[in-house]
Amino acid sequence: MVTQATDKEFLEYIARSVVSNPDAISVERTVDEMGVLLTLKTDPADMGYIIGRKGQTAQAIRTLLKIVGAKNNARVNLKIYEPEGSRRPARSENENAGIDTSSIDDLKI
Repeated sequence: MVTQATDKEFLEYIARSVVSNPDAISVERTVDEMGVLLTLKTDPADMGYIIGRKGQTAQAIRTLLKIVGAKNNARVNLKIYEPEGSRRPARSENENAGIDTSSIDDLKI
């Protein structure tokens, strides 16, 4: 199993390097039968830095954590805690809601 110092400190180091308020970073580590779950909490203003454009930064961090876990024969997963007052807009069910379809609405197929 991955030692707590390995995965938790690795995540803290990466997160503190990315955000503008490194003192607000906290990592909670839980172990169960599925492996290790690291929950990352940060200042809501820094959430965009952690997640990145289209989630690319978060995906890269998850990939690095999986490598750390594989090296130590453990499964490591990352959960990014999102507070209640987040600024992210709610997901819409219809992604094409903003597209103008008036020119093809009267087509008979």
